[in-house]
Amino acid sequence: MRSTPDDRTTRAVIRDEALRLFAARGPEAATVRQIAVAAGVSPGLVVHHFGSKDGLRKEVDQHVLAIFEAMLGELTGEGAAELLDPGAEAGSLSEALAQHLPADSPLPAYLRRLLLSDTDAGRLLFRRLFDLSRRTLDGMAAAGLADPGRDPAVRAAVLLVNDLALLLLRDRVAEVLGADPLSADGMARWAPELLSIYAGGLNAAPPEPPGDTP
Repeated sequence: MRSTPDDRTTRAVIRDEALRLFAARGPEAATVRQIAVAAGVSPGLVVHHFGSKDGLRKEVDQHVLAIFEAMLGELTGEGAAELLDPGAEAGSLSEALAQHLPADSPLPAYLRRLLLSDTDAGRLLFRRLFDLSRRTLDGMAAAGLADPGRDPAVRAAVLLVNDLALLLLRDRVAEVLGADPLSADGMARWAPELLSIYAGGLNAAPPEPPGDTP
């Protein structure tokens, strides 16, 4: 059993360890026994709480969606403009994730698996993100901060997919750049290039870092 103090319920501990293992190995590869060992409980107790591994996975999905819904809630209203506004401090959804989650959080890896899975939770998450992207683009267009384009739905999807690409390809990007793009250092390199392209296209030069001279 666990030897360190923990104010979570046993059910929450099992769920959180399942999230970590699902993110690292995939829901199909992680076994009930492995989850039980990580949580410091018996496999029978896992089944007692969740019925089966599929029941546990559904609870993990709902838990992740709830966390993400709360995070997206901070990007509504005035904050929503930060999702797509090139001049906003937050800059992107990926940057918001980097700011809200600890470096060792399994959530980005699990979100990546969830978005690419053929599950109701994966489809719901992408729909939620697309709706937020569309509302944000509409709001910025109404405020004169963006052009909705000839097909606003496609433009909102393009912006969303471009942002999610960093989350989905995080490991590969880290390999070629030598830095985790969702870390503070990685974002310090990524954001200026991204924002300059959004603002002026590929011919635009990134802004000089604070304190630098031309």
